[in-house]
Amino acid sequence: MSLKERLRRLPRYKVVGQVTGVKGEVIEAKLPGVCIGDFCTVDGKLPAEVVGFKEGKALLMAYSDTDGITTGNPVEVKLSGLKLGVSDELLGAVIDPFGKVLNGKEFTPTDFVPLKPDPVNPMERERIREPLDLGIRVINGLLTVGRGQRLGVFAGAGVGKSTLLGMVARYTEADVTVVALIGERGREVREFLEDALGDGINRSVVVVATSDMPPLAKVRAAYAAFAVAEYFSARGKKVLLLLDSLTRFAMAQREIGLSVGEPPTSKGYTPSVFSAMARLVERAGNFGSGGSITGIFTVLVEGDDISLDPVADAAVGLLDGHIVLSREMANRRLFPAVDVLKSISRLTPQIVPEEILTAQSVIFELESIYRENSDLIQLGLYKKGTSPLIDLAIWAHSRLEGYIRQGINQRVNLKESFEQLLSLVNSILEEGSRHGVRWNNGQFEY
Repeated sequence: MSLKERLRRLPRYKVVGQVTGVKGEVIEAKLPGVCIGDFCTVDGKLPAEVVGFKEGKALLMAYSDTDGITTGNPVEVKLSGLKLGVSDELLGAVIDPFGKVLNGKEFTPTDFVPLKPDPVNPMERERIREPLDLGIRVINGLLTVGRGQRLGVFAGAGVGKSTLLGMVARYTEADVTVVALIGERGREVREFLEDALGDGINRSVVVVATSDMPPLAKVRAAYAAFAVAEYFSARGKKVLLLLDSLTRFAMAQREIGLSVGEPPTSKGYTPSVFSAMARLVERAGNFGSGGSITGIFTVLVEGDDISLDPVADAAVGLLDGHIVLSREMANRRLFPAVDVLKSISRLTPQIVPEEILTAQSVIFELESIYRENSDLIQLGLYKKGTSPLIDLAIWAHSRLEGYIRQGINQRVNLKESFEQLLSLVNSILEEGSRHGVRWNNGQFEY
């Protein structure tokens, strides 16, 4: 960056005020002329952000504990806090929401990118036409993902979400992987880096905001992760962004909203939560630079029912598809526990050949028939031979589970996933033909 550019970015004057009160995590201050989102320091050391106004006073929320802050402390606006320092040297780094390196990697910023850029003109986005190889057979074959797509992984606790995310991080064909760990326990951060990500750290940037950090830091971590992804995408890189989790981002935004007096709606979530979610996920996609950001967002599901959780319900409408993990499959140690009937990738018809779409339809149709009759089958009330189609669905179900099952250290590329899917479907159709069942015009006949 030239000296002229650096001088141009310097603030022309200082905006200084003082603290008038502290209520919980919110600091009230006399601070004329500030705007929502302005970055400040309190008493020269405590980073904070303007999140609202009340009775002529600015409401600030701190990025760390407010211990030691008292009335009369000076508050100064720092415009530099609206940007994040980045460079190609970030690869391999673990950083906090402010870009501070946590794992000792050497890093010198060569550019500063905005945390909250203007929305991308929809006419500058490229259509999604190219499949992305995630290295996971069931997703590649039955829920094919496109480069630049936004996908949700919906799961309750203990069904293999973190393991699946680690496999995606290691095995996806991407130039750069950006991982945002939002609200994770500190112990789990190290475990994810060493066990799940492994050698993949060398082409990754990890942004961390642990569960003990204030809500504003968690929200900033999500924005920082996208800022890093956008930096590499603008240079023509194919970026994979993994955000774990969108739910904790929403919870943090809820805390901020409630603190400044927003009205609570469903389950206490404030209106700003859902608008913030939309702005965040819309930053993924294909861009005119030739680069892309494929976003995969984990969503924690209360009671394993998407409809009961307002964040999960909203995410379904915002994303281009969702992968639902099944507790029943996880209890049987069938991993990855992907429920293929409850999951969908909306872009699959645009990015796979017709023969793959047909093969997927065969699988979904037979699995649907199996589910409809599963109670009778499992209770032993169904007698083999009663229906050739149900017999075929039972035969196909066990083989589908074999297709789904994949070890955590096993990578299956896109070509292999398609070949194995076609082989599976051909064997199913051959078995069906022996019993008078055939596939014709998108449905089974017998």
